[in-house]
Amino acid sequence: MVRVGGVSANIMVGVLILWGFTACSGNKKEQTNSQAGTDQSGQYKEVWSDEFNEGQIDTSKWSFAIGTGGNGWGNNELEYYTGRPENADIENGNLVITARKEKYQKQDYTSARMKTALKGDWTYGRVEARIKVPEGQGIWPAFWMMPTDSKYGGWPHSGEIDIMEMIGKDPATVYGTSHFGAKEHHSKGGKYTLTSGILHDDYHLYSIEWTPDQIKWFFDGKQYYDVTKDSLAPDPWPFDQRFYIILNVAVGGNWPGYPDSTSTFPQKMLVDYVRVYQEQ
Repeated sequence: MVRVGGVSANIMVGVLILWGFTACSGNKKEQTNSQAGTDQSGQYKEVWSDEFNEGQIDTSKWSFAIGTGGNGWGNNELEYYTGRPENADIENGNLVITARKEKYQKQDYTSARMKTALKGDWTYGRVEARIKVPEGQGIWPAFWMMPTDSKYGGWPHSGEIDIMEMIGKDPATVYGTSHFGAKEHHSKGGKYTLTSGILHDDYHLYSIEWTPDQIKWFFDGKQYYDVTKDSLAPDPWPFDQRFYIILNVAVGGNWPGYPDSTSTFPQKMLVDYVRVYQEQ
């Protein structure tokens, strides 16, 4: 997702890099260590997590964005974001964000958008989540990061890191993108496409490793893209400040298009956990 005039929009520059992949089991308890995101090298230590094992969303870690933003969050999205349990709740050890087709506050759809801003903010490290994404035309789940302090100014000057985006019309592909620009918006990103099936079929591990001069994107533990400080030139590198995490499911928008006769609701994004690691 991209911030335009303080709200989000999406412009993709996709580079397909072919790698093998390891599917995560749909059963939360049946995971290898790499799939579970544990650090085998000893390079990182866990500094924050939400395993979603409590009976309700932990509001000491998460806040809700409410409403429609400006012009559908800058993307002409159709949903109204709420803080209701109908749109975000804990079920069977998962955070469940549910997009619904319903009349609410003059909109035709509802969903949830959760963020850790001023409750969980980090500079550098590994950030990961194990997620089963929804499906369908016009559905747009995302796991991403925005700057807490925007020390270089408003979007896109202070950057944005999209760890995972999927659009319903392209259900086998995950997109990872960086957004930046001293004078105007630029983006660099990659994508990974499954060789069979779609992302909705199972849980997958989406992650980045972020250092002072590089960000790497991973799908189920396999790197598929990276950007470096030098690769952004002549634009400056804005990824040297603290960022926070966002989880949301949008409905419609300029990039994914809009629901049609094939779209079904409700659509749910299941998040097994979110974890943040930093170097020892």
